[in-house]
Amino acid sequence: MSSTSRPCGEPIRKAGNSLQVPDQPIIPFISGDGTGPDIWKAAQYVFDAAVEKAYNGKRKIAWLKVLAGEEAYKTRNTWLPDETVEAFRTHLVGIKGPLTTPVGGGIRSLNVALRQLLDLYVCLRPVRYFHGVPSPVRRPELIDMVIFRENTEDIYAGIEFQQGDADAERFRQLFAENFPERFKKIRFPETTGFGIKPVSAEGTDRLVTAAIDFAIAQGRKSVTLVHKGNIMKFTEGAFRDWGYACAKQRYGAVELDGGPWCKLPEYLGGIIIKDVIADAFLQQILTRPAEYDVIATLNLNGDYISDALAAQVGGIGIAPGGNINYQSGHAIFEATHGTAPKYADLDQVNPGSVILSGEMMFRHLGWDEAADLIIRGVEGAIAARTVTYDFHRLMINEGQEAKLLKCSEFGQAIAKHMN
Repeated sequence: MSSTSRPCGEPIRKAGNSLQVPDQPIIPFISGDGTGPDIWKAAQYVFDAAVEKAYNGKRKIAWLKVLAGEEAYKTRNTWLPDETVEAFRTHLVGIKGPLTTPVGGGIRSLNVALRQLLDLYVCLRPVRYFHGVPSPVRRPELIDMVIFRENTEDIYAGIEFQQGDADAERFRQLFAENFPERFKKIRFPETTGFGIKPVSAEGTDRLVTAAIDFAIAQGRKSVTLVHKGNIMKFTEGAFRDWGYACAKQRYGAVELDGGPWCKLPEYLGGIIIKDVIADAFLQQILTRPAEYDVIATLNLNGDYISDALAAQVGGIGIAPGGNINYQSGHAIFEATHGTAPKYADLDQVNPGSVILSGEMMFRHLGWDEAADLIIRGVEGAIAARTVTYDFHRLMINEGQEAKLLKCSEFGQAIAKHMN
């Protein structure tokens, strides 16, 4: 393993449809690049405090440090060591800070690579408002959505041909010879780069199944399929159609008023399954966000949507995320922001994103008591206006009094407010 020492603990196992979590589960972690070590130190303090308070020593996380990003490259001459991937594969559940995007050839994105190697097909992004956080919208408290973003397909599959290279020329010729009418639609074929957007029935089905299962379990009111199927009919439009088919075939949903909207049986909560065009959705999350609950969408749409919603409730600095395969049990929870290298080692940035991602991780493990304490701590620290510089600046600009805390101090404040 790419760790300095083997922790005392036991691996998490998958049994049927559930996880078997020991009292001392081994959790691999990547502290991350740039500000990663700062936010990880604050976050681990919060996690350990929450577990100790919730279980009085009966449970404890056995943290296993693994390497990726700049630290791995400097010490191992590889951005993503095989043993790091194997640690996440073996121990099922892990957590990570932000990772840099390698410059040059090879891996395009370490985050995408981990998702694809472990087939983490759901990017789970809950978005909610914490009272007291400055927001650019009038009623941020109306936003309470959970986004299920497909994580392995769409243009993020990385199937591209760079203009001018031999593969692009070969692809251009094959396309022209086999699909001449479609090829005519390319305005400047000699200087065009090409990309392929794969969207499958299987990928859609497992994503929408996860979203509907979540909505049922959490007592949510609706699942919305967000797409651009009015233009991309055989990819995004197919996603919509396959999503409705999943609701009907797996859950017995019945069409409302002639469809396409449909409704699950009452014994499954009577959840409404609906759809909306992506650009209309981006307007409506500003004008009437309370109408939306659980969101299922493709990879690129989900990238835009999750960050747009995060901005409405205080910014990506407190936006959590998790990458999950509900079938295999594998999951990696992560800070959703970048590495911000100019703030590295300054003990300054907001650790809220990775802390709230840890809260998601504890719920995934079934440790709801620890998760509840983290939420209570975050709510208390923000309500007391004891915050890091990002929130402090916004609060002062709005004429509020606030106390500026370092990254580490904000973690301590969250732990204090768990009481």
